Amino acid sequence: MTRSIKKGIYVDERLLKKIVGKNPLSTGTIKTWKRASVISPEMLGFTFGVYNGKVHVDVLVTEDMVGHRLGEFSPTKKFTKHGGKMQKELEQKKQEAEIAAAKGATAAAADAKSSKKL
Repeated sequence: MTRSIKKGIYVDERLLKKIVGKNPLSTGTIKTWKRASVISPEMLGFTFGVYNGKVHVDVLVTEDMVGHRLGEFSPTKKFTKHGGKMQKELEQKKQEAEIAAAKGATAAAADAKSSKKL
């Protein structure tokens, strides 16, 4: 159920107490478990360690985030990748292309080095 207008937004009071009168640049990461807390304008510039169920994910609050909840920026599920035979082939081709590019770059560097000696 969403919050009605008369209830207002939910901002954790303890979280606000932790940032009152502090400089965002000198303050380190502020750990919190309150994922449902809405980001207010007072929180701009602070870094929050939002708990995702396993670790605290650092979230630097910017202007675009005001009005959103802290939990939106700390995903709880890890996306692995879509798999399958086709995906493996694409990744293998990409890896081979990177290796070829790296070999070409080292060969070009060696040629440039040998031409400087002459």
